Amino acid sequence: MKRLPPLPALHTFLITAQCCNFTRAAEQLHITQGAVSRQIAGLEDHLGYELFIRLARGLELTAEGREWLPRVEKIFGLISEATEQIGRKRQTLQLKAPSCVMRWLVPRLLQWQKERPDVPVKLTTTLAHGVDFQREQFDAAVIYGTPPDNSSTALHLFDEQLTPVCSPALLKGPPALSEPADLQQHLLLHPTRDTQDWTVWLTAAELQLNNVNTGQHFETLDQAMSMASHGTGVAIGDWSLIGDDLCAGRLVMPFELKVKTGLGYYVVMPQGAGASPQLEELMIWLVEQAHTR
Repeated sequence: MKRLPPLPALHTFLITAQCCNFTRAAEQLHITQGAVSRQIAGLEDHLGYELFIRLARGLELTAEGREWLPRVEKIFGLISEATEQIGRKRQTLQLKAPSCVMRWLVPRLLQWQKERPDVPVKLTTTLAHGVDFQREQFDAAVIYGTPPDNSSTALHLFDEQLTPVCSPALLKGPPALSEPADLQQHLLLHPTRDTQDWTVWLTAAELQLNNVNTGQHFETLDQAMSMASHGTGVAIGDWSLIGDDLCAGRLVMPFELKVKTGLGYYVVMPQGAGASPQLEELMIWLVEQAHTR
């Protein structure tokens, strides 16, 4: 079997055939004119026939050269296409999300990486609830708040639903925790620096407590849920985010009341950004995960 011609020489032939000039080909290839001439001569010697007719003012393809050109163009076209597609497949997706959603999101992303190790995801966490794609270089983001405007493509994950949670041991008492008024006898845990979440739920429950302002405050929902699971007190949590804790029995709901705040969680990407198939697949997968809680 005849040895195949070297790929660099074929590339030099392609550029030279497109220019029909050794000097211009050398400029595009960033090598000397002499190097171009030697590579073409070596390729012709390898093939056993000439590819160019040397003229006083340039070059002209021979009949064999004209037959070679579309085939070489196809070869390098396939190489370029494969490089782009495989590189895109392995490109790490950049995802931003607020810390309040970590309790739900992190286990899902770990599962995603098990199922799709070929599509890695880098997660950046922040206390901010939104994203500015014009200033922040992310492929997508999970955001918390009201439905986003038309500057991004958004898929709804779930709505915020506030409800008290505690450890199974704390639920057994003493002191009792059989009705909302019993919260007066327990330490209230706040997932933020303010008392807003507890206030919203207590208002819906038509209950006033004088221990709301004396509770323990945390920087994140995750911290408050962790303390609640250890029996420290009763935390106000987002039912939509703590389903795994409830299913595992780390936390329990002492009361059935869940209060929707009008806020929610969305996975978004820049409007008109032309998402890769891998990014679209991840976004749809996250929505499916949210809907199978």
